[in-house]
Amino acid sequence: MVSGKQSKRTRRDRARTSLVTGRSTPWGTIAAVLVVVLFASGVFGYALVESQAGNARAEALAAFTPSAANQDPSTQIPGVSEQTYEGGQHVGPTEQVAYTQSPPTGGAHDQAWAACSGVVYDQPVRSENLVHSMEHGAVWIAYNPDQLVGATLEQLADRVQDRPYMALSPYPGLDQPIALQSWGHQLKLADAADPRIDQFVAALRANPNTHPENGASCDALGPGQFDQDAPPPYQPAPPASAAGQPGVRAESETAEDEPIGGGS
Repeated sequence: MVSGKQSKRTRRDRARTSLVTGRSTPWGTIAAVLVVVLFASGVFGYALVESQAGNARAEALAAFTPSAANQDPSTQIPGVSEQTYEGGQHVGPTEQVAYTQSPPTGGAHDQAWAACSGVVYDQPVRSENLVHSMEHGAVWIAYNPDQLVGATLEQLADRVQDRPYMALSPYPGLDQPIALQSWGHQLKLADAADPRIDQFVAALRANPNTHPENGASCDALGPGQFDQDAPPPYQPAPPASAAGQPGVRAESETAEDEPIGGGS
């Protein structure tokens, strides 16, 4: 016969056992913690990979960064052509210049520069304004709108968007999908992933050794001069043989009331 004391102990032990076994494992909390840990690990891993990739890109472009000993690193880039132009030659806002390069890389240009502080234009822009932008140190990336669309075009836009001394615009009739222009320099390419694009930009964007007006502005001038939201309409450049005809000036010619070297 079991005593009352033993019965109470038994009941107490059973109650304790029931209480312990009745507690459920907090799987929901564990899962939530695991999700947070995995997410944090993923973010850290992504940041680390991006940082390493950025460092690798910087190292790859180091040889194309201007310096006192290497004033024009674009000479190391295969395919870059060079021309020599006088700066400060201006034409009127309704005049055209018979450029010898297509797209042009320098020469006479409009008094007003095209906004070039990382601007992506969705319509062709008057060349005479963009040439002035290059005189200030901008790199102008032109593309053939019939050959470059979608993700490949986005690759170019990402390189330009909100980046000082950069502009991107379509250029109808371009003989290659892509053409990069800096004052007196040009590189034509077929592939938006070509590493020479970044090399060209690193070598020539705002390079004080390769354009006439170092430190000049690339900001929008606004209505009445160059309206970024409603730029002057684009017109195909007339042939060099048209220079001297009404409204057409030679690449090395300036407006009659604008002396050579007139500046910005």
